[in-house]
Amino acid sequence: MVNAHDLLWGMTSAHLPADAPAWVLDALSAGHPVVVRRAIAERGQVAVGVRGRLREQRFAAVMPIAAVQRRVIPEALCGVTSPRNLPALRALDLLRPVLAHKAWGVTGSAGFELASGIQALHEQSDLDLILRTPQRLERGDAEGLLAIVDSAPCAVDLQLQTPFGAVALREWAGGSRRVLLKAAGGAHLVLDPWQAVV
Repeated sequence: MVNAHDLLWGMTSAHLPADAPAWVLDALSAGHPVVVRRAIAERGQVAVGVRGRLREQRFAAVMPIAAVQRRVIPEALCGVTSPRNLPALRALDLLRPVLAHKAWGVTGSAGFELASGIQALHEQSDLDLILRTPQRLERGDAEGLLAIVDSAPCAVDLQLQTPFGAVALREWAGGSRRVLLKAAGGAHLVLDPWQAVV
């Protein structure tokens, strides 16, 4: 069972459509992992994204689950450190003790770099995190957590993973009655991300 944000190794150019850009083939031939996307795929397949060196280089594809050779989940990266001195990595160091007793993980460029050793972060990079919240996080608690997150030395995008999808901490801590829940079937506005009812 794979989940959104998991990093997978084993995809090759043979799994790509014929019109895939050259940079996608280069990334896969260099042994880069792909990231699991929130999308519905056919049985035996998983929806993935290929990252290029540039921010705009993102390619949506599907990968046979049987081709997966290695999988790294976001939670496996919580304790991984880097010798590089960048705002996103300093933010991660700051937030580790805050999140220590929670189920959380590193995603985005930081997760990609920490898992693969391939440099993906730069001075302006955000830090992307996921917090597993099987039980409802009260909005007051979300506000308190956001205040700590906002003290970090870079922008932090923390997603709350509920049983029905993911919602941004910043949005759940805000005043909007409805919030955007991102699920495999698409994104939709909900009153409560911990309820299946829209």
